[in-house]
Amino acid sequence: MHVVATAGHVDHGKSTLVKALTGTDPDRFAEEKERGLTIDLGFASLSLPSQRGVAIIDVPGHVRFLKNMLAGVGAVDASLFVVAATEGWKPQSEEHLRILELLGAQHGIIALTKVGIADDDLIELARLDIADHVAGTFLEDAEVIGVDALAGIGVDDLRAGLDRLLDTTPQAADSTKPRLWIDRAFAAKGAGTVVTGTLTGGRIRVDDELSVAPGDRQVRVRGLQSQYENRTKIGPGNRVAINLGGVSHDQVGRGDAVIKAEQWHTTDVVDASLTVLDAVDHKVSRRGAHLLYIGSGEYPVRMRILGPEALQPGQAGNVRLFLPTALPLVPGDRFVLREAGRGETIGGGEILDLAPVLPASKARPDRSVDRVVAERGWVDVKHLTLLTGEKREPTVGSWVVSPEALEAKLTELRTRIDEAGPLGFDTAVLDDQSRAAIELLEGYSIESGRARASDAANPTADHPFLAALRANLLAPPDPDGIGRDELRDLARQGAVFSKDGVFFATEAIDAAIDVVRGLLANADGFTVSQFRSAAGNTRKHALPLLNHLDDNAITRRRDDVRIAGPRFPSD
Repeated sequence: MHVVATAGHVDHGKSTLVKALTGTDPDRFAEEKERGLTIDLGFASLSLPSQRGVAIIDVPGHVRFLKNMLAGVGAVDASLFVVAATEGWKPQSEEHLRILELLGAQHGIIALTKVGIADDDLIELARLDIADHVAGTFLEDAEVIGVDALAGIGVDDLRAGLDRLLDTTPQAADSTKPRLWIDRAFAAKGAGTVVTGTLTGGRIRVDDELSVAPGDRQVRVRGLQSQYENRTKIGPGNRVAINLGGVSHDQVGRGDAVIKAEQWHTTDVVDASLTVLDAVDHKVSRRGAHLLYIGSGEYPVRMRILGPEALQPGQAGNVRLFLPTALPLVPGDRFVLREAGRGETIGGGEILDLAPVLPASKARPDRSVDRVVAERGWVDVKHLTLLTGEKREPTVGSWVVSPEALEAKLTELRTRIDEAGPLGFDTAVLDDQSRAAIELLEGYSIESGRARASDAANPTADHPFLAALRANLLAPPDPDGIGRDELRDLARQGAVFSKDGVFFATEAIDAAIDVVRGLLANADGFTVSQFRSAAGNTRKHALPLLNHLDDNAITRRRDDVRIAGPRFPSD
């Protein structure tokens, strides 16, 4: 399936031509039929001689309905550009061509309409006029096919021409990241909310859980239709009608987007390129009321030019745009910019940076992923994909890190370890980034949760306090004069344990079990007093030891007596 949009001056016969090609009148409203003037987007489809399916979006040609035209041409594969032989190239012909170019259009065909009521000289003049205006544009080498829809002249030739055009027009890419900009929303009898648009980026299926942005409104796909046929799934490059559950038709509308929320970064500030049209007769600056057309929406924006104060006609530069609402965008999205006060299209370009981090005075945006990483230092790999639309392998942990930011972090860690001395420092206090980076340090090691230089002697290996504890397993001395870091390090190494504020050597556990085994050899249970007498210590030491055995199910307490627990060693 391909999607093709009409373009051209008002009353040059776009809608009549679409009806002749498809058999469907794209003018949906009574006012359009009464006035013979397309006001809003119209939709139709046909099967070409090759059996290739084509959806056609018919756009209004009158300047007063330009925003409706812009809503329909943002995601199409090709353009059916219409020029009447009786009038030749007109102002809206020029504006529509420039809009298509600004939106990145690369494929098109030209229909020279009303040839049945124009003589040969007029037709030839129109062809020359067209050739002059499309020179240097994507339509420069486009076929020009004479047609008169009312007289039935050239309609079959145009169908064949569309087939040839679409032979060389790429299919929409599937990046597994669907997005449908809504161009219509209505309530269908018996179905509920239905939205339509051109699906790009990926496929959707019935029962998919999606979101409508802005606002992250949760919806479910209840049904899908394309080419008037029900579908269970559908891929990018198709006109689609989606029956949505979870939202009322008056809560969604043109300019909203149906997406998988977890795949998109929504933003209300972007850096972008901007090319000012040659036809603009004034410089473009931050002053003025600017309207941004992106996706299928129209948004008033504030604009700041990055670098110079203004851009001259025909000049390209970068701008920062402040949107009134956060949209699901990706670098490469194209837009058109108009000036509301003058009612003119001033230019357009593409999104370069979502949610820029540098101040406008320092920003130098482009599409480089490396630039995005360099400006942010550390970027979560999933977030980087949302920001750039490109996937990168993480360089540290789950982050993509700039070389400068990584070296700064490693230098910080080296300094911290060196200043901590032989004991090192507790890695539990590190943040996630530091914890991931410390694994890359050379000449340093982590033992028992402490980072130290690899060649540093372990100050606790022959610690005098540990020796004192081992010499008095069941009646250990108090840790007078011993630092907290040293005690924690001894505990992390498994050399000591603490219970009820008393420190014991780990070997004290086995010694206590031996005492309990002796007591239980002559009785079914024992008291604290009996344990204290057998261990040769005081209540200060006996109770913490017994509590430790209770906590580990080695013993079990029954009132004032302790018996063997389920984990008491059998021998």
